[in-house]
Amino acid sequence: MRFRSTRPETTLEAPPAVPETMRAAVFDGPGTADALHVSEVAVPTPVLSEVLIRVAAAGVNPIDAKTRAGRGMSGAIDSWPAVLGLDVSGVVVRAPFDAHPFPVGTEVYGMAAFPRTPGAYAEYVVVPTLSLARKPSSLSHVEAAGVPVAALTAWGLVVETARAHQGQRILVHAGSGGVGHFAVQFAAYFGAHVIATGSAHNLEWLRELGAAEVVDYTSTRFEDVVSDVDVVIDLIGNVSHDTGTRSLDVIRPGGMLIEVPTGAWPGFREAAAARGIRSTDYKTIPDGAALATIGRLLDSGAVRVFIDRVFDLDEAATAHAEIERGHTRGKIVLHVSDD
Repeated sequence: MRFRSTRPETTLEAPPAVPETMRAAVFDGPGTADALHVSEVAVPTPVLSEVLIRVAAAGVNPIDAKTRAGRGMSGAIDSWPAVLGLDVSGVVVRAPFDAHPFPVGTEVYGMAAFPRTPGAYAEYVVVPTLSLARKPSSLSHVEAAGVPVAALTAWGLVVETARAHQGQRILVHAGSGGVGHFAVQFAAYFGAHVIATGSAHNLEWLRELGAAEVVDYTSTRFEDVVSDVDVVIDLIGNVSHDTGTRSLDVIRPGGMLIEVPTGAWPGFREAAAARGIRSTDYKTIPDGAALATIGRLLDSGAVRVFIDRVFDLDEAATAHAEIERGHTRGKIVLHVSDD
């Protein structure tokens, strides 16, 4: 007996033509923001499970600026010029196989594997399949490009490490920044009592995001008004006013300090242990499955992304200068194409 498939027949379209070269914002070695300039470079070639994406927008993160300046991930760059950029939103133009989860034409967002491969400040980028998710339908590409690194970092801090839950008290330093504004929302969504530090003009906005208490760090020392905290998510460290060290004064015995900025407080583990406080650092995991969950929260309206400024690819140097000022509300994004 012969069985006939009941699945509808599909006609595979030829993949779109991809040029050999592309425009990208590159830098030729560590330097100031002005080191970034647009140049013509080769389009990267996807291998194994990687997909090739035509970039619509690329997020700008503090780690990008640190890397450009010779810190961050600069030590892993093995050839020049280098193309920065982790956050990407765009359209798949090459997939590993026809029945791939993200076939040609799919709108996706995720994290590039820079510096192992060229980054997203370019017209095309290769991204591992497991670092991708379908773009939330409610978001533009510019909005989606502001999500991956910041939201995945916040998700790892709040959900996977702090295990936010009803009744828990969580203090988020720098709550209005890229990672911070997601951390406040995730912690509130899972029922925690959220306390956030920020400047005066951001306090009402932080309340709108879900913070139950806000502290203006420019006029009030948070340890004077906050106590008995279960978890501190420190996005500042000791590079500014000993924020990390002072945080130990507000954490209950057995509570947790999550120290995020690399190198901002080398002795935090020993200092926390001496006070009977647990501690850990954190590195972002480019988890496409978690990003898909975050996408559903964004589409439902339970969580939102705030885009502070949008620059064209040609203005990458200006975008870096802006993020290095350190007062960004939400995210800065590069507009690359109109896909």
